[in-house]
Amino acid sequence: MKIVIAHNRYVSANPSGENTVVDLESRLLSEVGVTVLPFQRSSDEIATLSTGQKALLPISPLYARQAQRELAALLSAEKPDVLHLHNPYPLLSPWVIRTAHAHGVPVVHTVHNFRQVCANGLYFRDGHACHDCLGKSFPYPAVQHSCYRGSKAQSALMATTLAAHRGTWHSVDRYLALTPAIAEHLRSFGVADSSITVKPNGVPDPGRHSEPGSGLLFVGRFSAEKGLDLLLDAWQRHADGSLGTLRLIGDGPLASSVAAATAGRRDIELLGRRPHAEVQEVMRASAALVTPSTWDEVCPMVVVEALANARPVLATAMGGLPYLVGAGAGGAAAAGWTVPPDVDALAAMLPRVVAEAPGLAGAARQRYEEHFSTTVTTAALLGVYEELASKFSSKFTG
Repeated sequence: MKIVIAHNRYVSANPSGENTVVDLESRLLSEVGVTVLPFQRSSDEIATLSTGQKALLPISPLYARQAQRELAALLSAEKPDVLHLHNPYPLLSPWVIRTAHAHGVPVVHTVHNFRQVCANGLYFRDGHACHDCLGKSFPYPAVQHSCYRGSKAQSALMATTLAAHRGTWHSVDRYLALTPAIAEHLRSFGVADSSITVKPNGVPDPGRHSEPGSGLLFVGRFSAEKGLDLLLDAWQRHADGSLGTLRLIGDGPLASSVAAATAGRRDIELLGRRPHAEVQEVMRASAALVTPSTWDEVCPMVVVEALANARPVLATAMGGLPYLVGAGAGGAAAAGWTVPPDVDALAAMLPRVVAEAPGLAGAARQRYEEHFSTTVTTAALLGVYEELASKFSSKFTG
């Protein structure tokens, strides 16, 4: 089986979970005998473009001519079974879907964000959730609020791209929704259930361990949507040292305010950015992960990694987070706890998390093994490829 993996890589200066997923899935597919044909561009290339190429860059999300030519040549030469699209912006364009279909190749798209509808892909602006563009034929609120890169001009171009490619997105043969929340987002966009498969991201097995761990851990970008200020406000409501140690790993635009907020507490460790191996070590040294996001999180890798390391997760009930921790009716969760993105609710839950975390280590690990191990996720991905390849083969030979 031959699979084209199409992806516009994010700039290397900012660590990207999507880049990590693409690289991991490509490696795992190769290991099970799939011929992986990378069709990738990197946003790092933008700085090296010629003056003429940079002049055309604003329209590349709508139609990237060079990318279409290169993809058409690849499809003609290799005749792949499926094209699997991840991120098309800004150097590939959703037009790659049309190019693939013109060559009789079905398209799978993993939905990592809300970019089919939302210009910034987050459903979040100015510190709060926002769905103003949902259901609009032209997402003019994105222009009004400069949602794309803080620019009205660039937001207008992205809004035009979203409007122009509405039909393109509806032609995708199979969407991979990382959680049921993403599946619901796709339904709200008019995608039929038959075109949606829930297939979360997996992470490599770090192996079992018996470390008990103590204290709590936050890992993520220090930005408004990640809810770190919410967590710190909730933590401040408890006496210094009463909950153990809170470790913070990450960096971002709120770094200075985070440093100021934590300066007077002996029970908070501000660790900054750390290599992935160190993050795993700190995770095992902690009793639980806290993910207090205030936006509709999709499928953060750090939550799946926590489960793999037998660490339960305290998460806000936003986006895909309840699914990841196995939340059921009434907020009960198989591998952690969920609360509204509210400081009172979070502060009230923290002592319970500290008390109950050791007893949920086994449940966290079990949830990983059953839903997020790479054995499970790779098998699901292959099943989708095989189904579509068979359908399209029959379509063109029958």
